[in-house]
Amino acid sequence: MVNVTVETDRIRVGDRFSVTFQRTLRVPEDGRVYPLPPGLGRLPVHRARDYRERVPELWWRRDDVFIPIHQREALWLALGAAAWKPNAVKIAVGRINALTGQPWDERLREDPQDYIVCPDQPWLDGINAGQGEIRQFVAMPLGSGYTVEGQVTGEERYGGLQILVFEPKPGEFPDQPPEEERSGLVTEAAPPKPKRAAEVMGLSAGGRIRQKIYPDPYGIDTWDQENTGSVFVHLVNEEQYRDLTGVEPPPSPVSARTYTEWGLPWFELDDEHRGSIPSSDVLANVKSVLDRDAEVGEPSTVADASADIPKARVKKISPPPKRSGPEQREAGAAPSTA
Repeated sequence: MVNVTVETDRIRVGDRFSVTFQRTLRVPEDGRVYPLPPGLGRLPVHRARDYRERVPELWWRRDDVFIPIHQREALWLALGAAAWKPNAVKIAVGRINALTGQPWDERLREDPQDYIVCPDQPWLDGINAGQGEIRQFVAMPLGSGYTVEGQVTGEERYGGLQILVFEPKPGEFPDQPPEEERSGLVTEAAPPKPKRAAEVMGLSAGGRIRQKIYPDPYGIDTWDQENTGSVFVHLVNEEQYRDLTGVEPPPSPVSARTYTEWGLPWFELDDEHRGSIPSSDVLANVKSVLDRDAEVGEPSTVADASADIPKARVKKISPPPKRSGPEQREAGAAPSTA
């Protein structure tokens, strides 16, 4: 098994792969396909075992983690890996595969491809929609019928994100990095003192974003399916996070329209030459947050307002450098509603 370590705002699996969880704008669900929204700061990550008196027993026995997020807030995953020895990665929402819509398992599948390869996949903003698009990850409470998990299975039992990282088979890539890429790991940060138990949230489907999910360039036989590291990431809302940790969660970001009116940039990755995996019939049938709002009579909010983005405000970025690419979308100051 591959070791999992937790830092203040990052999870490392093994000595090369890492993931951070980026606050971001919620993209309007208006039928348009939007550019990549910015990163507005990394969400803090906490290890459940450090809160064992206040979280469900399963969380700390399984060595899960949790992050704070506001209801109806979006996030994206920034994926870091090494070019000299890549990883295959499966990602699920509520134990539903985010690429295929199939139930979670711990094997790689190639038809259809149910995993990503890092690098060159730098980010994942939502569930696969095919044709070079995704539908944005948006947090909603379990039991509401909004989540991907609830719509695909008819139940909302798990919530959160599940991440499973596969090492390549021995001999497929070098065992040592080039001299200039060698670096040490950052040690785990001590978490704040907990207060009481948390509940979980899940992820639903939001607006559409232009983002390709690349086919595996190496082939499924490259990956060692017995040498893996995994982590279960729970989502807690602002009140639960405050009660658990004694600190305030990051503020909720501004709307996409307000952000655009301020003249701030959106992004587009220069990857026209790359392919994209096919859509999933299962995920295509998942209703969006706005669709579910209409069904239950929930009024629209400012987050649903369309944003007219001038072409000059869309910053084209080159395919990310193999180790530092995810940070290209991270904004300095993080606009918020606070």
